[in-house]
Amino acid sequence: MGVTLPQLRALVTVVDCASFTAAASRLGVSQSAVSHALSGLEREVGGRLVQRDAGASLTGLGHSVVEYARAALASVSALESAARRGSSVVGTVRLGAVATVCQGLLPDLLPAWAATLPHVDVQIFEGDDDEMPEWLEAGVVDAAILVEPLPFPAGGKLVATDEFAAVVRRDHPLTELDGIPLAELQVDGLIVSTGGCERHVQRMHDDEGLPYEISHRVREMSTVFRMVQQGMGVAIVPSLGRDMLPDDLVMKPLARPRPRRLVMSGPSTRPWHPLVRALVEAA
Repeated sequence: MGVTLPQLRALVTVVDCASFTAAASRLGVSQSAVSHALSGLEREVGGRLVQRDAGASLTGLGHSVVEYARAALASVSALESAARRGSSVVGTVRLGAVATVCQGLLPDLLPAWAATLPHVDVQIFEGDDDEMPEWLEAGVVDAAILVEPLPFPAGGKLVATDEFAAVVRRDHPLTELDGIPLAELQVDGLIVSTGGCERHVQRMHDDEGLPYEISHRVREMSTVFRMVQQGMGVAIVPSLGRDMLPDDLVMKPLARPRPRRLVMSGPSTRPWHPLVRALVEAA
């Protein structure tokens, strides 16, 4: 099979931009060059990868191929960086992280990295807990800050530990407690974020022998906070999300502490980008 790197780059860029025109602009080539490269790749794999008449959407075969394309391009990028790495560390690293890490941890990490590795550009990709390992292995990102990874990734580094905490209205009677029992939160009804917190909240209930009963299931943390403001229930979120809280909400510790480990790592299925190792060492 005579697959080339320009063909793989064309596929990934068309998918990311959802447009042949935008992909051509990003790659700095003509639209016909992008179309030609993609057509060549389709001939090599024996099938259509992108629907031209549906906003450059992937076909079934395309969904399978694009993940390999991302991983291949990530490996080539790592190889190129290793080859040109001398006394200076220069390049770009794509870092995946969940919303609370982006809000509560990266504002400290990014300036520290900038001071230690001034020629490394860190691009942030925000996603959910469950997306981070998938993005990492598929090559969407070069590194990720994983939440409670099991097993602990080889070469990974613990960069922070926070705790899950209860979020209630400032006028709620539970604010008088130093630590809020999990059972007390069930009285008001739990609002759970599906962006990664839910599996941790469910495990808390299992550990304490409590039925897992929730009132509302939403995706965005901002929606969770808005619903708590409106008196629709209470929530359990990572304490790194404290800076995201509106003024009329308060975060209180749980009676039984629930720590959350945040581990920075590269992929487990291919060599790490050399700049990822530099960032991990400097974290």
